Amino acid sequence: MATFSQSTLGIDSNSFTDVCCSPCLEHKIDQWAELYCDNCLKFYCAKCINLHGQWFGTHVTYGRGDTSKWPVSKEVEDFIQNCDLHDDKRLEMFCNDHSQLCCTNCAFVIHR
Repeated sequence: MATFSQSTLGIDSNSFTDVCCSPCLEHKIDQWAELYCDNCLKFYCAKCINLHGQWFGTHVTYGRGDTSKWPVSKEVEDFIQNCDLHDDKRLEMFCNDHSQLCCTNCAFVIHR
């Protein structure tokens, strides 16, 4: 899965997320990804794109212009799905009174 770095502001205040190049990260090099390969399920930086293209020219890839087709990183997914009060619990319930998603612990203690 992709390694999440941080959200940055792009042109016209469009928010996007920077992820690291998968092969570079395996060699403990932090390099921003410029392309995602849907076949390999990996991200590639500018240097690695050329080599990937030579070996796997028929793979479906998405560049920075198509980041909406990039997968969500594990860190972002956990941030969205985990409870703020109970890090080890997933948001599984909805409190109609408070119009809020909550984990089972919060549902029974706070949202009774």
